[in-house]
Amino acid sequence: MRSDCNSRKHSFDRQLLLSGSEAGCSAGGSFSKAPFPGIFPYNLSVTDQLLKTKLYIPPLRPNLVPRPELIERLNQGLEFGHKLSLISAPAGFGKTTLVSEWLAASKRPAAWLSLDQGDNDPRRFLTYLIAALQTIEADVGLGALAMLQSPQPPSTESILTTLLNELAVISDHLVLVLDDYHMIEVQAIDEALGLLLEYLPPQMHLAIASREDPPLPLASLRARGLLTELRASDLRFTAAEAAVFLNQMGLDLSPDDVAALESRTEGWIAGLQMAALALQGPPSGQERADTASFIQAFTGSHRFVLDYLVEEVLGRQSEEVRSFLLQTSILDRLSGPLCDAVRFGVAERPSSSERRAVYKREDGKKMLQALERGNLFVVPLDDRRQWYRYHHLFAGVLQAHLKEEQPDQVPALHLRASEWYQRNGRPSAAVRHALAAEDYERAADLIELAWPEMDGRFQSKTWLAWAKRLPAELIPTRPVLSAAYAWALLNGGELEAAESRLQDAAKWLEPTGEMSEGPELSSIGMVVTDEDQFRALPASIASAQAFIAQARGDVPSTVKYARQALERLPEDDYVRRGPAAALLGLAYWGQGELEAAHQTLAEAMAGFQKAGAISFAISGTYGLADIQLAQGRLRAAISTYEQSLQLVREQDDPAVIRGTADLYLGLSKLFRERGESEAAEQNLLKSEELGEQAALEDWPYRWRIYRALVQEDQGDLNSALDLLDEAGRFYFPTPVPNLRPVTALKTGVWLKQGRLAEALDWASQRELSAENELSYLREFEHLTLARVLMAQYEAQQNEKPLQEAMGLLKRLQKAAEAGGRRGSVIEILVLQALAQRTGGEISPALVALGQALALAEPEGYVRIFVDEGPPMARLLNEALSRGMAPGYVQRLLATFSPDGLEQTNQSMKKSELRIPKSELIDPLSKRELEVLRLLGTELSGPEIARELMVSLTTIRTHTQNIYSKLGVHNRRSAVSRAEELDLL
Repeated sequence: MRSDCNSRKHSFDRQLLLSGSEAGCSAGGSFSKAPFPGIFPYNLSVTDQLLKTKLYIPPLRPNLVPRPELIERLNQGLEFGHKLSLISAPAGFGKTTLVSEWLAASKRPAAWLSLDQGDNDPRRFLTYLIAALQTIEADVGLGALAMLQSPQPPSTESILTTLLNELAVISDHLVLVLDDYHMIEVQAIDEALGLLLEYLPPQMHLAIASREDPPLPLASLRARGLLTELRASDLRFTAAEAAVFLNQMGLDLSPDDVAALESRTEGWIAGLQMAALALQGPPSGQERADTASFIQAFTGSHRFVLDYLVEEVLGRQSEEVRSFLLQTSILDRLSGPLCDAVRFGVAERPSSSERRAVYKREDGKKMLQALERGNLFVVPLDDRRQWYRYHHLFAGVLQAHLKEEQPDQVPALHLRASEWYQRNGRPSAAVRHALAAEDYERAADLIELAWPEMDGRFQSKTWLAWAKRLPAELIPTRPVLSAAYAWALLNGGELEAAESRLQDAAKWLEPTGEMSEGPELSSIGMVVTDEDQFRALPASIASAQAFIAQARGDVPSTVKYARQALERLPEDDYVRRGPAAALLGLAYWGQGELEAAHQTLAEAMAGFQKAGAISFAISGTYGLADIQLAQGRLRAAISTYEQSLQLVREQDDPAVIRGTADLYLGLSKLFRERGESEAAEQNLLKSEELGEQAALEDWPYRWRIYRALVQEDQGDLNSALDLLDEAGRFYFPTPVPNLRPVTALKTGVWLKQGRLAEALDWASQRELSAENELSYLREFEHLTLARVLMAQYEAQQNEKPLQEAMGLLKRLQKAAEAGGRRGSVIEILVLQALAQRTGGEISPALVALGQALALAEPEGYVRIFVDEGPPMARLLNEALSRGMAPGYVQRLLATFSPDGLEQTNQSMKKSELRIPKSELIDPLSKRELEVLRLLGTELSGPEIARELMVSLTTIRTHTQNIYSKLGVHNRRSAVSRAEELDLL
């Protein structure tokens, strides 16, 4: 049984990821997700063609037993505005028949979806759901369907948001039926259906037929009067209905026999049907006696009764029918050609000689039609009588009998099914039947061939599940399969296991692994099915090794293997070279070699653009922009985003291009830095509107990081921490340098909350100290450490932490300047200015601030200053009084928020404009403090001179110095100012 999911209301603006933290590229050159999620090219092919038979409403049976009372209850649910009709009962209670009867009598348009085990893929489920709705309204769901068919499908919530908006404009009332919902076992689909149900348009009604209650918020719907429920107790046949049913089956039973059989079965329709099949025969006295005995003995659990009845049914069938039933029971769906292939081992209808060589029987199509007419548990799946399925319980019993009676035939039957599915373009089904046949060599061939396309569709998890069913000893003999296995493991983050598979693949290459013209296919014992992948194997292995090395922070190995991959690929093979070039660029970036990183990544993105892979051409934009930001090139970073957005706008359907949401998110971040709040908000809303369906894999992580920053701007530090915690849960390690770890960002918020103890614990856990060897990868952590040390000084008034902070900042500045990281230099200078101010050294603080302003003004930086809050506002106010970059400083001061930060305009309170004691540009001397204290008394100037035993001229000189330092012009103002500054 599936566990109930939480009955919580889903929020549309907080999208969830389906794909997880997959990253990598495929063996043989068909690449999957990249260091920047989405950077690797994908296969644009659409998934297997939809089976229209799943969308047909089952036709009414000719001997239907009317159920007017149940139909009325369902109709009342529609009239009362119920959202859901749930028909929940064990197998064989006539759920599907009842719903089809209801729809036939209803005037409302209806869409039908028959579910099976294969629908446990959210993407497939939603595709079929939309296809079902399109049987009513052809244009509905086109936007959502386009999202589903994108190479990296978006989240379920994003798709449903679009779908619900499209459904909302339909004026007609309609019913959507999901039949056999118990086949769904994936929680993500349950949650999607719960979201759909919560926001269902009023003109739409959902009906679910299931053997068990779905994990939906049924209690909430029931309490709100929005649920119609029919259970087994409702669906069981009454004695009158049982009599009609049994007599329509051709049985001439007495009222007593009908009542007894109805009592024995408790109205279980399937039990009545199977009992009727077992009882069918010419009426006679003997038969009636046997019937009475049979009815009296008809007891026990449904499972044993079913086994007994099916045995009786099978025993009464001809050898031809019985053989057909058993041999085709391995199939999920039945068609004439498929059944013929499984029975005879040929693709189409067998020839006369072939048929005579086996049995003199009708072909598969005619047999299926005969089984349907005989009501022998065959369910038609379309109105053309081409596709059928067996009743699920009936199929299970047939399979059990097949294994018991003909165990040696089972593998051969599955093998024939596999061959038929392969010939008819259904590789997934071909693999499943090959595995069921335990023909592992064939299965391995099919799995190897399926890898490029499945990897291109980001179905590596499904592929890996197949590969794991293969014997362990088989995989190492197949280098292409081993490499694909490695990439599938990498996509799931299993680095060590992937390395082992790469070694299996590499051992078939030349010992040195240095191959100039590609590997040879002549090795004894080696098996290769996909020769194209095999020829690309050296480059694929090298790229995988570079991926692993970069993910582990091993930059030298990353560079080595990435260059090997590039050397083995033609210059004009832009798609295959892109991932290797990207990995090389990421290695440069992590080392702080920003110019080399930018150039390499830009070339890789340009190559993708030349190849027409637009999503991949824009996928590295945020990386390029982040590098430019570190270089202090804020305007260039904005231009980079705008150029990519222009490229997107030139496409036919820009809304579904993956990475578009990331472009708007990045622009929002940069406009925020420039203090352009309106543009920042508009771009953020656009990014959120597009959501995950138009975003790269790590968008949910980066979106939460940025939203936390916005919450900080608004002074809501607790919400900021909550968002950072969420971001941490969404983070997955990739080769992309993690330059600003979530834990460091949280520490910055803790410091604003005064939680010094937590901040010190973080520094200890990260083994950070002012004497650490510096690296670009840990630059932000060391900047955060400097903040922690400054806060420690303020809390403890211990000079050591402050001196350590100042020394660390000087070292960081030198390293950043040497690395050409002007953006880092600006941030470091800002912290130096604050550190000097904290220690009371105002003049050096203004010097550092002046340097930062000179670097930042040409690029329009704003938030790098404003984010420092009131201390920076005071320092900027002093800089303004000194005439430092007045226009720029005034703009910065005007940006400070009134919510918790000080303002420096004309309406600002005087106390907010004053400089604290420790922040006087020229602190008062000891004698001046003595004079200031006496100025606060009633003593006159001469009396003060006598008190201090100095001349009146000396007192006047001290007084003028005090006025100048305090920025006042008279004694009363000086005293008032001194009180404000706590100097008296």
